[in-house]
Amino acid sequence: MLRTTLTASVAVGALLAPATAAQAHRVPEDRALPRAELNTDALPRLTDRHGRVLTLRGWNVEDKTNKGDKALSAITERHFRDLRANGFDFARLLVFWDDLEPEPGRYSTAYLKRIDRVLGWAARHDIAVVVDAHQDVFGPAFGHRGIPAWATRTDGLPFTPHPDDWFAEYFEPAVQRAFTHLYEDPDLRRAQARAWRVLAGHLAHHPAVIGYDLINEPMGELRAGEDLATAARRIERESLTPMYNRLADAVRSADRDAWLFIEPTPIVGEGVPTGLGRVDDPKVVYAPHFYNSAMEAGADYDPGAGWIEAYERAVVQYARRYRVPVVVGEWGPLNSSLPNMGRFHRDAMASLGRYTSGWAGYVWCYGGGYCALDGTGAFRANKELTAEPYAERVAGTVRAASYDPARGVYRLAYRAAPHGPRVTGLSLPPGTWHLTADAAVAHTAPGRAWVVAAPGAEVTVTVRRG
Repeated sequence: MLRTTLTASVAVGALLAPATAAQAHRVPEDRALPRAELNTDALPRLTDRHGRVLTLRGWNVEDKTNKGDKALSAITERHFRDLRANGFDFARLLVFWDDLEPEPGRYSTAYLKRIDRVLGWAARHDIAVVVDAHQDVFGPAFGHRGIPAWATRTDGLPFTPHPDDWFAEYFEPAVQRAFTHLYEDPDLRRAQARAWRVLAGHLAHHPAVIGYDLINEPMGELRAGEDLATAARRIERESLTPMYNRLADAVRSADRDAWLFIEPTPIVGEGVPTGLGRVDDPKVVYAPHFYNSAMEAGADYDPGAGWIEAYERAVVQYARRYRVPVVVGEWGPLNSSLPNMGRFHRDAMASLGRYTSGWAGYVWCYGGGYCALDGTGAFRANKELTAEPYAERVAGTVRAASYDPARGVYRLAYRAAPHGPRVTGLSLPPGTWHLTADAAVAHTAPGRAWVVAAPGAEVTVTVRRG
């Protein structure tokens, strides 16, 4: 997550520069981004093992504080029960290599059991989970979580903490060199692959697990004279692409079915197209994060700056080139109560609905900061705008899908599959909703709806709030 007051970082100018071109194409201040219907020819869609088209909408679930015997103890069944009660079907679960393998070659069975417990709650509440191998500022060697200290090599280069701007720590020489060693040292490559084989082997075929996010927000070492955008594209091309291919092979030796979620560096958040190349696997998901540096530093959303449009253009370039679906792995501002944040959430939801197979907001917790909910379990300011009707699973080919938040109307058009599963499932947020379905039979229950169509039928589903 791009959590930073970047004004304190030497990388500010380079990071913000790519956004300036997009700002030349300003969106009129009096017009929100259009609720364009889904163009099903534009990008591939995520599917389940039965071929149904999936839409994943949910939140990150995490416990970064507790480790060892207390790892994951801040996550409870309530997290998943409340996700489903609010209409969400997806969680991105943060796990840490330093907890999985605290010493070289010793894998913690206790940690795997704790992951099992969390995934059991997800399965009980029908929440699909992507298991995210998370790192922040590399790992414990620098006061964070992620890659174990025993796998951290710095060549004696300096590290200075930045307690008021932790993202700036990524640009410390020791952290940058640690990434270089992770990508280049044969023994560390093997260790990372083994850790994934252990994790995927343990979780293969778990009913809640839909995929694996191979590493969170990877970074790397800048070279002399490089601006940050140029360095990011080089790191993605020369280091991340071969790493993802290695890790894909490792996962596939243990789990043949799960989707593999791959991330660019966080710099894509400024509308910079990625330098990632092809990952040679048939089930790859492009999973960038959606953060704006100015908003992360405390600024309000500027509806006319063109940031969302620039981000969308940058993200779809990779997905179109390599024919992979998109799921945004993290998004959401720190302060969602600023004057333009209602507009931001509406614009963001419209954009995400155009090109993604889903998203996970940051973060599903109860309290302040980035938490979606307050201590009582109620949505914090404007977070309720993320709860919309949508089709979780479509047994057929989606023709169009759109939601009009002003009128409270969701429409789905699809051609039912000629064979296989016939049930299309919809998720409905809390409230009263009325559903009609042409050429199909509909069944409803609180928060859910199902549509059953004849093979090959052209189906239109309309859901109205009221």
